[in-house]
Amino acid sequence: MIEYALALVVGYLLGSIPFGVIATRLAGLGDVRSIGSGNIGATNVLRTGRRDLAALTLICDAGKGAAAVAIAGWLWGYEAALYAGVAAFLGHIFPIWLGFKGGKGVATYIGILLALHWVIGLIFCAVWLLIAFAQRYSSLAALTAAATAPMFAFAFSGVQLTWATFALSIMLFITHRENIRRLLTGTESKIGEKKTPGQA
Repeated sequence: MIEYALALVVGYLLGSIPFGVIATRLAGLGDVRSIGSGNIGATNVLRTGRRDLAALTLICDAGKGAAAVAIAGWLWGYEAALYAGVAAFLGHIFPIWLGFKGGKGVATYIGILLALHWVIGLIFCAVWLLIAFAQRYSSLAALTAAATAPMFAFAFSGVQLTWATFALSIMLFITHRENIRRLLTGTESKIGEKKTPGQA
């Protein structure tokens, strides 16, 4: 139990590092939370016009999820790695450094999956790309990939990873609840379109 507790702490602290905020501040662009959707993720960083910073944020947000899994797995084993992955996701959504107001977790989810089972991680990315290119909705792409992740986890891994991906996907759906509402009402912005005020 001590190992699992430590895995949760390590995962949460790594996941809570707000790379989007750090990158934009170091670049002299101010606080990314003051523009666009107010989100700390790569999509909102892209609205600063700096693709390099958006790419860096994406890589770092995925990397922190992968690092949490890798460190916990190396120190305490596979089950601890699962706990660390879930904790890293929670850390990204509820970072202690930002008053528990963080991002939506897509990049971090990808990093966690790639570290736990790279095949499922790549399938997640493939599903996201397929839906994004076909429908041009980033949120729909993320939701579809998250919805199918537990099924692929069950097919390629086992019960433990299936439950972990199910928990992550439920949380991702919760963080995208406003996007879901806009998708249902036909008001969600497509990839490349400007967000209307207040959209996340």
